[in-house]
Amino acid sequence: MNLSELENSWINSFPQPMIIAGPCSAESESQMLETARRIRETQSEVSVFRAGIWKPRTKPNGFEGVGAIGLNWLKKVKEEYGFLTATEVANAHHVAAALEADVDILWIGARSTVNPFTVQEIAEALKGTEKTVLVKNPVNPDLALWVGALERLLGQNIKNLGVIHRGFSTYLKTKYRNNPNWQIALDFKSQYPNIPMLIDPSHICGNRYGLASVTQEALNLGYEGAIIESHPNP
Repeated sequence: MNLSELENSWINSFPQPMIIAGPCSAESESQMLETARRIRETQSEVSVFRAGIWKPRTKPNGFEGVGAIGLNWLKKVKEEYGFLTATEVANAHHVAAALEADVDILWIGARSTVNPFTVQEIAEALKGTEKTVLVKNPVNPDLALWVGALERLLGQNIKNLGVIHRGFSTYLKTKYRNNPNWQIALDFKSQYPNIPMLIDPSHICGNRYGLASVTQEALNLGYEGAIIESHPNP
């Protein structure tokens, strides 16, 4: 089987467009529950709650996430508010902990996608899982790396796949934190129209301004949903 033969029927169980929302980083149980409560009260179309448990940082000594304790907070969000849950995994230890906590959707971040060794390690740890696995585009504008990451997952018999377009790093200053480089994402969609694509406007914009317009542009282009960072006190 190759990528173009995947059915990816998992997307059909979600309202269209599929919306994932929640804090960039889990900070405390109270922060998680308040965010979930406010999303539930005001955004009925959100079906998945996301939170970063482990956070890769450019430099050491920054906040790199609360670690596995945050998985208990995700469980509590699911129990109290009925959301499915999602988090990023960057190595085999993250995968084991997330699977044990029954996180519903896992994603591979842009800094991991760029490294085939890392993707292979994650894929082998996930081997045969029926969880949905989403792959963010690599930080650099390389379509082959993005496709290769999915092929590594499929090679481990992981068949519920999707991708996240979060933009690409650039040294030049623009109105975006990460240049969307729409053409690369559209080339991916052209080659693999069967693989659901979500937009990540938070990483593209870097602030709340432009979120709506970037998300709308993606939906106009046929994206299946969005993953948006949400916080009770941004």
